[in-house]
Amino acid sequence: MQVLQTLNRNAERWLLLIFYTMLVATMFIEVLRRELLSYSSIWGEEIVRYSFIYLAWIGAAAAVKERGHIRIDVILHYVGPRTKAVIYLFGDLVMVAVSVVALYYSYETVHVSAKFGSVTDGLRISRVWFLMAVPVGFALVLLRLVQSILRDIADLRAGRPVYEGDKLFD
Repeated sequence: MQVLQTLNRNAERWLLLIFYTMLVATMFIEVLRRELLSYSSIWGEEIVRYSFIYLAWIGAAAAVKERGHIRIDVILHYVGPRTKAVIYLFGDLVMVAVSVVALYYSYETVHVSAKFGSVTDGLRISRVWFLMAVPVGFALVLLRLVQSILRDIADLRAGRPVYEGDKLFD
């Protein structure tokens, strides 16, 4: 149980750290190779590109978890806690609908790529591994949205203020 709680708390952080480290290390090596050896590889550019794509989608899930995604919250300063909870729940439900549609169509792209066996230009490995960034990202977003909805419903029933996440600029 402790392992699941730790994973729930830190999964996105660890994944973001892994992909960010991969991106920076590869970019650093490629710059050195290009400047010192006048040589660069196509695989380095691909690793950086796909690491960045994974960073973006995993970061989206982390933002949903912490309610750190972009939103217009001027109205929320003028309403009561129950209305605020309902607005957050409505927003999360809309995001669930968008995420389900996006998950479906992004999986379809992965399926087509797997069916035809497409490979990357430089690494020559299945493009499926890189196209999976979008469905994995949306699956994580859906997981975090379900957790958020359940947390908001519990807070609403208990009369507690809903979790508003960390403020980015205050």
